[in-house]
Amino acid sequence: MKRLRLDLNEAKTNIRDARKEGFDFLGYRFGSIWFQKEGTRYMSASPSRRSIRRLKEKVRQILRPSEKGTWPEGRDRLNALLRGWCTYFSYGTAQIADRAVERNVYDRVRLFLVRRHKVQARGIRRYSSERVFGELGVFLPRPIR
Repeated sequence: MKRLRLDLNEAKTNIRDARKEGFDFLGYRFGSIWFQKEGTRYMSASPSRRSIRRLKEKVRQILRPSEKGTWPEGRDRLNALLRGWCTYFSYGTAQIADRAVERNVYDRVRLFLVRRHKVQARGIRRYSSERVFGELGVFLPRPIR
């Protein structure tokens, strides 16, 4: 390290055994994950809870009720955010995080459109997930199987 003229920050640097305890690094959570189908554990990386929480907050900011722009403008900003997030977190096990993000995006888009179009009900029939991720053009974080 001295040859490269790099110094370690003693307060931030710690050594962990990822088989026993997980750790967060660059938005990922590294550690062992329980594979429910076979009942075994394996080492993997997945988006950290903090990263998911940040993404949900950004989605909330894009789809806030006071947004004055048109739907295509808001949708394009939302799609750019989701595409970038999914590209960054394409490594590792992201299925659980993708489902959580997809559910949050669907709920936020539906509530945004219900408020904007002054729909009396919750808008579940009018803005189904198939319509939101299909006809309305919102990016789906995970592929449909």
